[in-house]
This record gives sequence, C-alpha cells and structure tokens, in this order.
Amino acid sequence: MTETLYTSPASETAYLWENYRPTGLIELPALARLTKVGRVFVKAEGERPLGNFKALGGMVAGLRALARAAGVATLQDLNQVDRESLPRLICASDGNHGLAVAAAAKRAGTSATIYLPIGVSQVRAKRIEAFGGDVVWIPGTYDDAVHSAAAAVARGEGLLIADTSTNPNDVVVQDVMAGYALITHELIAQFRDDVKERPSHVFVQAGVGGLAAAMAAGLWDLMQEPKRLLIVEPESAACVAQALAAGHPVRIVGALQTSAEMLSCGLASAPALEILQQHDARSVVIDESQLQMAAGVLREVGGPATTPSGAAGLAGLLHVAAHTELRVQHRLDTNSKVLLVVTEGLVTDSR
Repeated sequence: MTETLYTSPASETAYLWENYRPTGLIELPALARLTKVGRVFVKAEGERPLGNFKALGGMVAGLRALARAAGVATLQDLNQVDRESLPRLICASDGNHGLAVAAAAKRAGTSATIYLPIGVSQVRAKRIEAFGGDVVWIPGTYDDAVHSAAAAVARGEGLLIADTSTNPNDVVVQDVMAGYALITHELIAQFRDDVKERPSHVFVQAGVGGLAAAMAAGLWDLMQEPKRLLIVEPESAACVAQALAAGHPVRIVGALQTSAEMLSCGLASAPALEILQQHDARSVVIDESQLQMAAGVLREVGGPATTPSGAAGLAGLLHVAAHTELRVQHRLDTNSKVLLVVTEGLVTDSR
C-alpha cells in the first residue's frame, strides 16, 4: 500500500471549516527538565473544531465517501447535490470518531447512525446527538460496536465510515488517515524555521493505530536521528503492541477497560499497521496509574487541559524517561527533541 498523505488540504479545509487555522505547537521547558531531555513540544489538538483530532479523519472520510456515492469530483460539488439523495453515514466509535462522522453528515445535509459501546459516557453521546447523530448503544466493547455497524451497512442502511479495517487497502480508512495527516502538514510548517530542533522522538497514543500511522508517514522525513516513533497504549487494550509483535492484527479479548477510553480498542487497523511496520514503530505499554497521572502533570508544566486519552503520549514519555534501561533502549537522552500530541481537550456538556 502506498503511504497515505493529505491530498488537498487547502481546498478541503476551506470546505470543512470557515476560518481554518492550524492548532498550536507549544514548547514546555519544564517538562523537558522533568524528563531530562533537550526539548519537548506539544501539538494541542484540543484547539481543533469539535475539540479533538478526530474532526480531521471522520469528517474528511465521511464527506469523501458521500462525494463518491453522489458521483461528484470534489467536496465542494456536494453543495450541488440533492441532499435527500445522499445516503446515511454509519460508524462505530468510542465517542470522538462518531462525533466527527455526525458532523460530516450534518455538513452535507444527510443523517448519521453512530454505534457506541455501553461504556461510553453520556456526555460524549449527547455531543453526537447535538450534531443530529442517532446513537445506538451496544452491549460490550468498541469491537462489538464495529461489528454492529458493519452489520447495519450489510443490511443496506448506509455507508460505513470506519476508522479501522482488516483490509490494508480499505479506501475509507485511508481517507481517515489522510485527514489525520493534516496534523503533519501543519507540523512541517511549524518546524520549518527550527531545523536543528526538529523532533528525534514522537510519542503518540494509539487506539487502532490510525493517528500513529499518519504521524509516521508524514513526519519521517522531518525527524532527526534516531527517528523513534513510540506507540503508547494502555496495558488493557494494547492491540497495536500485539500486532507489531505478531506482524499482523491480533484481537485482544476482555473488557478493554481503561481510563483512556478513546484508546479502548481490541484490534489494530491493518492499513495503519502496514505503515507502522514500514517505519520501525516501537511500543510503550503503560498502566492505569500512569494514564491517570499524566493529564495532571501536563497542566502542572504549563500544558493544555486534557483527558487520560489526550495525555497518553505524555504518560509514555514519563514512563520511558523514568527507567534507565528504557532510555538506553529508545536512545532518549539530554539532547533528544520530543514531540507529543495532546489529542483532545476536556470533554464537557458545553464542548
């Protein structure tokens, strides 16, 4: 599979959001001192429309799928389509992807059904409903919701906008990752004038691995040696770690319960895994105490407010930085330049 890159950021972002602007890149010197590295940078995705990075993937993939279904060439051409003819969008989600797909449906003037596992918070569900999405609650895990969404599509109820697939060439999942890749386009521009301080290490959290894959593909040429891409996951839902070890997606059994609820996934995405393997991605698995601590540490050092899911990359950095053997293994030292992605802001009734 060819690496997926964001193909038309200028035209598509103009259609998606008025007054588009890149999210901030924040340097945190206090965090660099705490972790004994050279510099730490944080990409603040809580500033994104909808309050998280999924606004990129779900909206881009949903609208591109609608454009294909309508037989039009660009997203802008959807404005000329009879909205009543557009199919319903369907997806499974732990919250944020479903919110983005519901927003895509609303933007195009159609409807969306979002399948949520029963453990998703009511606040996240209400945000989806506020965008007109119909929520269907599924007993079990995110993976159970994935199966339910696929079954609805098989019954002819709409278009599946999945962020994960067992097919390495799944077009919709590639579109999701293409949306995420806008983050890397922004980062390339933000680091352009600071060549010597470009990141040597990227700690990025993973659910099914799509964001991590987009970061790998988009940032590899930007990074300095030793070019370490470290994939951070909860130990209860480390599906990407299992897949990297096995060389193929491996389903994790169990409840997948974690305070980092956006990372509660039991099967890595095959398109994402292929890209991660190409870039020698390494795994960092962390426990619940580390996840729950990281958001507070981030605020203490001047970073943005977030959730355990949003701060999981920092939890991985703190874990590696605290263990000499891991520092040596991942070549993390006082000259390292670390990039973290804070993937969402705080989730409240008002946002």
